[in-house]
Amino acid sequence: MKHSLWIVLLGTSLALAHGDPHQPAKVDYSKAEEQPFGRAADPKRASRTIRIEMSDAMRYSPSELIVKRGEAVRFLLQNNGKLMHEFVLGTLPELQAHGELMKRFPDMEHDEPYMAHVAPGRSGELGWQFTRPGEFYYGCLIPGHFEAGMIGKVRVVDR
Repeated sequence: MKHSLWIVLLGTSLALAHGDPHQPAKVDYSKAEEQPFGRAADPKRASRTIRIEMSDAMRYSPSELIVKRGEAVRFLLQNNGKLMHEFVLGTLPELQAHGELMKRFPDMEHDEPYMAHVAPGRSGELGWQFTRPGEFYYGCLIPGHFEAGMIGKVRVVDR
């Protein structure tokens, strides 16, 4: 009985740390805040859909993407594993810093338009417009996942 209670409490803690994985963040796209790697975009108005699969082998497929500057992309995220995974867009230094923070505070709550938390066997989506050329990244910042290689690269090129 004690082990069952511990598992329930741990599961509740993980759910609180990452919000409800089945509900996307409510975003007013007309007021989307510009980030160094772009801004939130309505996935329903995206010019292209990119399917990304997540696995318990701590990998994304595909792990490298090329998009055009200004292009609005709908990421369709599929968690094929038995563990919670997430998709967080950012610069490499931002992802590394956020990952370190997650190690120190694994129960911290956060829900930004550039991240999606996907429960095992479920799917999610995220809309993003890449407004600047360069190399940006996506990663799973659940402690241990990023370090195990759960990272992908987006190369944004001029039209």
